[in-house]
Amino acid sequence: MSRSLNKVILIGNLTRDPELRYTPAGTAVCTFGLATNRAWKTESGEMKEDAEFHRLVAWNKLAEICAQMLTKGKRTYVEGRIQSRKWTAQDGTEKTTFEVVISDMILLDSRREVDELNVPEDLEEAVPASGPDSDSAKKVEGKKKEPKKEKESEEDIPF
Repeated sequence: MSRSLNKVILIGNLTRDPELRYTPAGTAVCTFGLATNRAWKTESGEMKEDAEFHRLVAWNKLAEICAQMLTKGKRTYVEGRIQSRKWTAQDGTEKTTFEVVISDMILLDSRREVDELNVPEDLEEAVPASGPDSDSAKKVEGKKKEPKKEKESEEDIPF
């Protein structure tokens, strides 16, 4: 059997606030949208821009973190895999949708904005969780962060 790869990396802005739900078994699932833009110059020199909209799904602890930390408009990095789902609509037609099941998320907005959210320290890092059957969220729950040292100002950052 040959190896294959299903990996997606996106950087964009959230198109709506995340929606957190729980399955009947108690598993957290969070859905939200992300917009990515691309710009190019035509042969005539005219600048064009296009937006692509992506449906994102997070599971377990990562779902709870996304629901708590993300809001519409936030610039975010996500990693995951493409998944398709099929269903029958009310009119009897077969429908298919594609979504990105994320396994990692990084909030790219400034640290000051994250601090204003009053996020508990144990939720500050994105937690990898590859799906509803992932044990990775359980593994990270017991992990404690190092105590914070003196706060750095933006002027102390070398870049």
